[in-house]
Amino acid sequence: MVPRGKHLLSRTDGGVTLHTHFKMEGAWHLYRPGERWRGPDFEVRAVLRTERWVAVGFRLAICELLPTDREHEVVGHLGPDVLGADWDLDEAAGRLRADPDRAIGTALLDQRAIAGPGNVWKCELCFLWGVDPWTPVGEVRDLEGMLALLKRMMEANRTTGRQITTGDTRPGRTSWVTSRTGRPCRRCGTPIRKAEQESYDAERPTWWCPTCQPGLGPAQAGRLRARATEVRTRAVPDAQP
Repeated sequence: MVPRGKHLLSRTDGGVTLHTHFKMEGAWHLYRPGERWRGPDFEVRAVLRTERWVAVGFRLAICELLPTDREHEVVGHLGPDVLGADWDLDEAAGRLRADPDRAIGTALLDQRAIAGPGNVWKCELCFLWGVDPWTPVGEVRDLEGMLALLKRMMEANRTTGRQITTGDTRPGRTSWVTSRTGRPCRRCGTPIRKAEQESYDAERPTWWCPTCQPGLGPAQAGRLRARATEVRTRAVPDAQP
């Protein structure tokens, strides 16, 4: 399997590629031939077999076959892959800055700008960088440095099968803010907050510490967005019949 952001491309010698994507629920399991599968058969979307291994895809949101020479049709829109050979920090930063008014927490999940990071990485990166997730991209200090930290975090976890940002592998201690609503910040003790934030394809929960990450927050950011929209609407003259 060849990863491209969150997409997986399973290429065959016959020039055919199986393109899969987990979305929020999918998973690949790896078994030895004859080993019992850990999941119901009705959730299986694909099975790949070799003499030594059986790969079983459960709950795959995208599962399709296509010619290998047409892979660009399904992944060509993606930005630089954080864990890929094509990673280009300057290109990624440039794509983010193309929309400077967009919230950094929203922009980081746009796979057209950067391929790979998911919601956990967004929340943890914003905390470690000390930036409010609703801060406009154009106001983020040292955006290149922030993206370099993202790459270091994801590289450190690429073989663990987990998302650990604190360096502590014990249950309940692997993250700084993610899934810690109301619990004290590991740095300052302020209760961690949670709010839904617009993403490139749907709203996602965002966790942050309002003390370690001072800024607009969701309420003020929403008011400013509404005010800006109202101003733009007033500036456009009524259409003439």
